[in-house]
Amino acid sequence: MKLNTREWGSGDRVALLVHGIMSDSRTWRLVGPALAERGYRVIAVDLRGHGASGRGEYAPADYADDLAETLPGGADLAIGHSLGGLTLSLAVDRLQPERAVFSDPAWHFVQPEQGFDPAMFVQFAAMATRETVAAMNPRWAAEDVQVELDTLAVWDPATATALSGLADFAVLPQKPVVPSLVQVADPSFLLSAEDKETLRERGFEVRTVEGAGHTIHRDDFAGFMTSLDGWI
Repeated sequence: MKLNTREWGSGDRVALLVHGIMSDSRTWRLVGPALAERGYRVIAVDLRGHGASGRGEYAPADYADDLAETLPGGADLAIGHSLGGLTLSLAVDRLQPERAVFSDPAWHFVQPEQGFDPAMFVQFAAMATRETVAAMNPRWAAEDVQVELDTLAVWDPATATALSGLADFAVLPQKPVVPSLVQVADPSFLLSAEDKETLRERGFEVRTVEGAGHTIHRDDFAGFMTSLDGWI
């Protein structure tokens, strides 16, 4: 599936951005311009079921195939957050960017009794208000709260229910396909201390953004950009 894209900048270098579940390309409202100022042409996708992209089946392989069909190969940089991190990791061998950044990637799904229930995403979206989103994300700017509401309004909840078939799914990469950084929230509900050590042993650089929530680029934009030193 060809995905809807959003672009910033016209530099000689190319950066690719892949958002997480319930979001879309608008989540990168600060990151896109910041990379453009650094000389990148930035391309952000709306994953299937999100934003202005089409709907369909919602398996990880489908998301990855869409990236390979939509985005240019050989980009200088690719960043994927959460579900976008998982998706990027499944497409990176085809996209072959010079560098990849996996921002608190969804490389694990666990059973509901262990804290993960896809129905929670659907319930949250149905009940979300400016007040509830702001209360759950006290460090977000007002603009990010509005973006969250706008993206939820066009999100297909079936993307979440499809995850129920991925209980106990684990795809912690065996090795980086290209030089790769893993950004980790503090605390992260997706990557444990053991996961971080395993990733380091497998050749990934791992950096924790202290005090940042799961959506690092919205929770602590300055910390997000600082953690990219040497990678952008």
